[in-house]
Amino acid sequence: MTAIYKREMYSFFTSPIGYAYIAMFCAISNFAFCFFTLLAGTDSSVSAFFTAELIIMALMTPLLTMKSFSEERKLGTEQLLLTSPVTLPGFVGAKFLASYTMFAISFLITCLNYPIMFSYLSDAYLYQYNVVTALGGCVALLLVGATFISIGLLISSLTENQMISAVGTLTILMALLGVSLLNSYIGFAPLRAVLRWLSIYSRFSGFSSGYFDFASLLYYVSFTVVCLFLSVRVYEKRRWA
Repeated sequence: MTAIYKREMYSFFTSPIGYAYIAMFCAISNFAFCFFTLLAGTDSSVSAFFTAELIIMALMTPLLTMKSFSEERKLGTEQLLLTSPVTLPGFVGAKFLASYTMFAISFLITCLNYPIMFSYLSDAYLYQYNVVTALGGCVALLLVGATFISIGLLISSLTENQMISAVGTLTILMALLGVSLLNSYIGFAPLRAVLRWLSIYSRFSGFSSGYFDFASLLYYVSFTVVCLFLSVRVYEKRRWA
């Protein structure tokens, strides 16, 4: 597992993808941060910034995951990995950890903005947007990032075409973010409850307000584990096909 993880990290930094991802993620996130906080004046909203960060993550995640399994399958190198001493959970886990490490590095760089924000905010804003609020949003974004990456890896394991993998991942992520918007147009209460349960955004909003919801934490962790488990099952089926 360690060897595959190192190999994946090495591939990110020996190709333009890793550098492009970090640069684009930081640039777009910093722009959103300035727009929704520092330049917004009295309309400053940390919650709006966190919402924008969710959309940025959904748009950027396919860059990390689209080639994870698709490229292995296209080049035929997955057969070498499937016959190696590494277990399938270790194989999938190493791919996940490598992509998540890239995301975490990029996200933690953007977190350097928060000391700047707190130094400029007045006492009234500091009361509303305190360290707990920022910490809650950061924890939520890290959890959502793990969920997004696990979904991207699952889609990547199903195809050898990187473009299909990227488009499929983006479509699913945007659908999961936007599903809560449908609630206001649906009159059937049980269906609204199901959509609310599936919505990634509705569970995120509590964290961005400084409220640590254990049920939402369990939801994100469970979603991630299930997607990784399904990726393992895909390769188990392919191994014995």
